[in-house]
Formats: sequence, structure tokens, C-alpha cells
Amino acid sequence: MKVWKTAASAVALGLCLAPGAVQAQSLEDVLARLERLEQENRQLRQEVDSLKGSTPISAAPASLATSSTEAEPAATPMRTVEAPTPENDRGRAAGELNAGLFISRASDVSYRMLDPTTHTSRKPLMLLDARHQGDLRDGGVYLGGAITALANYQETNRNSKFGYLMRHPTSANQIGETASEAVLHSAQLSVTANVTPWITAYAELLYDPEQSFGAGTITAVSRNQMQLRKGYVMFGDLEASPYYAAIGKMEAPFGLMDTVSPFTASTVWHAFGGLAWGALAGYSKDGLNIAIEAVQGGSQFRSLATSVEGTNVPSRLNNFVADANYTFDLGGEGRDLMAGASYVHGSAYCHGFPVVHFNPCVDDNPAYAVYGQLHYDRWTANAEFAKTLEEWPGTFNPTPPLNQFAASKVSSWGVGARYAAELAGQEVHLSTEFSTYVAGPKGSPWRRQDQLVFGLAAFPASHVKLFSEVVLVEGYVPLNFLSGGNLGPGVSWSDADAKTQVLLVGANVAF
Repeated sequence: MKVWKTAASAVALGLCLAPGAVQAQSLEDVLARLERLEQENRQLRQEVDSLKGSTPISAAPASLATSSTEAEPAATPMRTVEAPTPENDRGRAAGELNAGLFISRASDVSYRMLDPTTHTSRKPLMLLDARHQGDLRDGGVYLGGAITALANYQETNRNSKFGYLMRHPTSANQIGETASEAVLHSAQLSVTANVTPWITAYAELLYDPEQSFGAGTITAVSRNQMQLRKGYVMFGDLEASPYYAAIGKMEAPFGLMDTVSPFTASTVWHAFGGLAWGALAGYSKDGLNIAIEAVQGGSQFRSLATSVEGTNVPSRLNNFVADANYTFDLGGEGRDLMAGASYVHGSAYCHGFPVVHFNPCVDDNPAYAVYGQLHYDRWTANAEFAKTLEEWPGTFNPTPPLNQFAASKVSSWGVGARYAAELAGQEVHLSTEFSTYVAGPKGSPWRRQDQLVFGLAAFPASHVKLFSEVVLVEGYVPLNFLSGGNLGPGVSWSDADAKTQVLLVGANVAF
């Protein structure tokens, strides 16, 4: 300190004796400025020491300290992530400083939010619950992602008619009576911003060439695009209030839509799983969950459509979805039963003949769903049923000989069970699920499509799933032109006797 003051006095004296010193700053001003520089230097030295790990992060100035990094407690594979150690905690804190003081990752939450097999129609509530449980901190921005790689072999008894719905079942995707793949089924990126305790912003990007609606094969540029799959701003804090709301692009709260299979979605989801623009309001407390969504009209992204002035232009909020479920405590941790019911004013089964997705509706066609989910120790079981209230006009082909089949209501149901075993210290899931889609009267080529899945999954990490499935499909009923219209008069490419067998392996890795 004496050296600094001596040097400062010499500099000040030089300034005073220099020409024009009458306009120079006073000695006291110069000393004050040097004192401030010394204090800033001391603060910067503390900051550098903290980043090197020589001093704790808490020793940093309050204006530069990061908020606490996420703690990821050990639990089940759906909840568990690595607990931070002092070494990686410092590293992550330093990374947050370099990224703007608040960017983090929460692999467990990313896995749950991006997993398409669970909580499929209740992701916004899941995100709020993650904040409520402390898995996400207030005031932070979280980056996440997931990649699903897949290899499979498929056989069919009908040339180029593969009924497996996890990729579009057309001859642009599978040719002949056998098909094989080693592909990237999907890649996802997500951003979660906890702006305030009451406001959360969420966005999710998706790359899915196998299920993209783009033209061409899976190598076409039109099918290799990223899209904003979901995005919304949510208002709510379950710690303070059971009420919440969201506006944006999100899953419709209709039905359960979950699957016990490790990869393949239930046929019920393929038939009724909705995705749309809308405004959601919900209530969640003591096991009771209620959600009502005002949905944009016209043809939405998935399974929702109403007529707007006789068009499919989404220019009016004239569709809605309502859902209510209650979870019963069966005594003991991991033992509960959820039962629920849903209603949608405008399902996608409203088009006339020939059926083409996103065409204007003939008339609105409501639908309902009832469902249940049981957790009992190591067992999980799902059951679900959904059906339209009116016949689907497009299921009637007016051209002989297919005009003998009347228009039909559309229904879908599924049941499945999964057991969580332990093998060599790791949790392994064994599952079986049957689901079906019924779209026509008995005897029609588009009567139904059944799906039976046997699954095996292992979790080397809480956010990594390795899986294998055997899938058996009976019936070939693609939704577009299911009753005909794309071939000759009186002909449908649907085939009730078509059979498909699939053997697949894959990995789902979240981060």
C-alpha cells in the first residue's frame, strides 16, 4: 500500500508541475481514482482465483456470483441423474459464468420432457412439477437434447405394404416384402427458461425424417429439416398456487397417450394424439388434475380439426379439449392408480371422401377418451379407449363395390404392462402392449389395424435407454386414402389381411 501511495504522489506532483497544470485534476481526485482502480484489481483477482478453484465460488463478488447449479438426486431411471461433486460443480459453475452466468443442463429433466413414451399429453404440467420438486432452479436457462438411433428389419406378406406406424407406411419408404434400416430416427433440442418463479418459457426443436410430412424419401432435403415441434410460455408456480396456464404450440390434453413399450408408440396415440396452437388452463393439487385448452380451429398439426367458415384455415379459436384425472394413493411409495376422461370438440375424423389430411372438414366430429394407469411396486400398467361421437364421412366410398360399406365411427384402444426387473445391478424393463385402430365396418378393407409389441429396455444411465422390440402388425390402414380415391374406382389400398413383422434395436440418449 505504501508503494502505491508513493507512486501516486509522484505522479500527482508531476501533473501539477506540468504545463497546463492549472486545468489538471487535484491531487485528491487522482488519489481517489487510484484507490478505485486498486479495489477493482482486488475484485478481479478474487474472481480469477475462484474460477481456478483456489477459492470457493461464494467468495466472488455478489454481482458476479452464479446461482446454485442443479442438484440431480438419485432415484428411478426416469428421475435419476448424477449428483454433483465439488470438482464438477466448480466446472459447471465456471461454464455458467462463461455462458452468461445462468446456462445449465439437467439431463434428467431433458429425458423426461423429450421422452415420447411417457406423460405424452401432460408435458407442461411435468415441467411445472420439475420446478416444484427443485429439479430446475428459478432464474435459470436450461439447454437439453435427445437423440434416438435405430436399426431394424421388417417383413410383410403384401408387396410394399408395411403397417408399422413409427415411419410413414408408404412405398416412398419401404419397397418389396423386406426392409431394413440403420438410421437416426429423431434428434431433439430444448430450451427451458425459468424467467421468474411464475413464468417459464419452453421451446423444442425436432428432426424426424422418418415421420416427417415432407415429400420424397428419408434422404430428400424436404424431409431433413428441423422444426419447432413445441413451444409455449407458461404461467404458474405450484408451490404457491394449484392453477397454471400456457399459450403456444403444445400437446392436446386428450387421453393418456402413453406406452409401456420402450420405443414404439401406442396405436391410440397414432389415432388421437393431438398437437396444436392453443391456450391452456389447468389445476393440479392433491391428486386431482384438470386441464382445458382452447384450440385453434382449422386443421392442426396432429389429430385436431374443425371447420372455419367451411375451410381449414386456422383463423379462429373454435375447437377445445377438456381432461380430468385423479390419482388414488394405494398405500406405500410407488403404489398409485390414475383414472381419467377426456373430450375433444373437433377430432381429425371429419373429412369427406377421399380422405386427405388437412383438407377442410365436412362437419366437426367430437371424440372422447377414458384411461387408467397403475403403478404398483415394479409394475406399470396402462389401459385406454378413445372413440368419435359421429361417423367419419370419408370412410364411405360411393363407388361400387366398396359402397356396400357404410361410414363408420373411429375408435382405438390399448392395454399394456411393464415390469422393472434388476439385472447385474441395473434396472431392466420388460413390456408387452396391444393396441388397435378400428375405422370401418366388418368386412371392409380398412376395418382395423392391430399392433402387438414385446419390449426390452436397459438404463446404463438415468437418461440413456438401450432397447429392443419385436413388433407384430395385422392390417394395413394408412389414414390418407384409407377407403380409396388414390387408385382406380372402387379400389382401396387398405388391406385387412396384410401382416408386418419388425425386429428393432436402438438407443435413446438425452443430455
